[in-house]
Amino acid sequence: MAETVLTNTGLDSFLDGAPERRDPVFVRAAEAVLGLLALRGADRESGVPEPTPGLVRQLLVEDLPTFVYVPPGALAVYPAVVGRLAARFDGGRGEQVAVAVREAAADFERAMTDPGNLTWHRWYASLLRSCGADLADPEDVRRRLAALDGAPLPHGVHRADLMGRTALADVLLAEALTRAYVRDAEAPPAAGPLLTDHAVATGIGHVAAALQDRWTAAGLAEQLAGPYARFAPGPDDFPHLVLADALLDEHLDHYGDITVPVPPPPAIEEGPVEEDANALITAVEELSEEEFEPYGGEAPHLLYVVYRRGCSAESVARKAAEYEDWAVDPAVEDLPVPVPAAVPDGAFESPHLVPPVTELVRLLGTADLTETDRARLEGPTRDLAAVLDRLAATGLVFRSGDAFGLTPRGAGVVRYLLGVRGIAAPDAAEARAWSASEAVAAAVGWPTCVASRVLADWLHARGDTADAWSQLLAALGTVHAGTTDAAATRALLAVLDTAEAPPEALRGALRDPVIGAYAHQALRARGEPSDLIQVGISARALFVLDALPAKKGPLESRRAAFDAAAAAWPGGSAALVRAMRAADRHEAERVLGPLGLAP
Repeated sequence: MAETVLTNTGLDSFLDGAPERRDPVFVRAAEAVLGLLALRGADRESGVPEPTPGLVRQLLVEDLPTFVYVPPGALAVYPAVVGRLAARFDGGRGEQVAVAVREAAADFERAMTDPGNLTWHRWYASLLRSCGADLADPEDVRRRLAALDGAPLPHGVHRADLMGRTALADVLLAEALTRAYVRDAEAPPAAGPLLTDHAVATGIGHVAAALQDRWTAAGLAEQLAGPYARFAPGPDDFPHLVLADALLDEHLDHYGDITVPVPPPPAIEEGPVEEDANALITAVEELSEEEFEPYGGEAPHLLYVVYRRGCSAESVARKAAEYEDWAVDPAVEDLPVPVPAAVPDGAFESPHLVPPVTELVRLLGTADLTETDRARLEGPTRDLAAVLDRLAATGLVFRSGDAFGLTPRGAGVVRYLLGVRGIAAPDAAEARAWSASEAVAAAVGWPTCVASRVLADWLHARGDTADAWSQLLAALGTVHAGTTDAAATRALLAVLDTAEAPPEALRGALRDPVIGAYAHQALRARGEPSDLIQVGISARALFVLDALPAKKGPLESRRAAFDAAAAAWPGGSAALVRAMRAADRHEAERVLGPLGLAP
């Protein structure tokens, strides 16, 4: 019983006279609520912990979902205990707490039922109860646990997720117990200490285990720490999480936010992801040895960037050129690389690993390369190929000539590693299930070829209907509107095959204030009738703005293009600038500023 560990919580006083005192569900909830409030420092001067709105929210949204298993149908008992406890105090405390409970109700239920909050103890308690175990009987718990060998995990949850959450819960509970003991020692409360000297002398870990047993299943902590430790592996059983951390760093460097999704791979082959991930981290650690310099330490980056490309193949030579600080045109850096047929020994049939000059020009977007340049890239390319070949030995990466990438099984492993660190890493089915706005928002940050594939898949999943096209076109005009990403969102129109769009969807977009002119142009290109008068001024201005040569080339060409457009614009250049600024201030300033036309 938790009362024998956490003393002086006022449980007997609280239950005295309560009609539910004989209800084991209510008593168990009361033990947990009073114990956790007391651990968090609630004032016990009255004999029971005094709930405050802040403590109540922490209890409902953080502590109960971390430490306590609550059977289905019993969730409502815990807020009821809090309300009953608060009613014992005068001065409006009951109403304040009632408001806090109401405000936290949805978050409480969501947190208690979220598989991402499960620990090993909470998960096994739920499995044991579903098997009919008496969670208060340690012998029954042990017997039922023995029959759960190979028990399934919750859908979408990995063992690493449960391990990480359990490790965090252990730390949080140990910290709470230590602080409570120190707090009572420094200022002994009139109600008496929560922890006796004898309990603390046995070790904080022992006390925490006793509480876990009471809050989940009797004897479970001892079983999972002893004969059934294989059921609840700890951090030492997951060496690949070091690689997951490295991939997390890569994602944050690139996007700055774990909720921004990486593209879904076109194909994933399910395999023993933990074993494969361990094989991958072994290879990554070997690559840090001196013989693989200077690129051995780049293995996590290589894995991440090829996944971010939608798992389309990358060029060894192009990547080596980037590492050597060669100029690579951003317009070609994400272009897919053709994967050749079987190549002897993973190299070209010629003695050179670097592609011919003509191909190198295409890969780098640099026109003045020579055979001398190609020869200078031989050494770096060969060094990088050695790194990739070590990764390829795992069967999760491939290299064929100049092309390298992830195998379908490797894509599944990298997706797993991203997922265990909370990075949004959908598969193709999940991406197809997104709303139009979600699909567009994600695609804005992806390579063009990947965005084209995923958006086409999204449309195909909906039968390429006019309604699906209308939803997607509308999203292109609303997602990121008014932000610095608005122009990049409009640019996604270029990756859509509007020649296949139902004409009624394009005609329905003519009055859209953002993409109306694009829809008009698409209809005209197909030979379809389109009334330009339906297209608003803002859409026309954006079409002109986006068409200006803004990314590269001499400013003279941009100015000439602007002047030509302004000559045909009602009101001339000043009116065109005003219309551009009103439609997209950020892009207008970026494109027109260097011309001295920034409004």
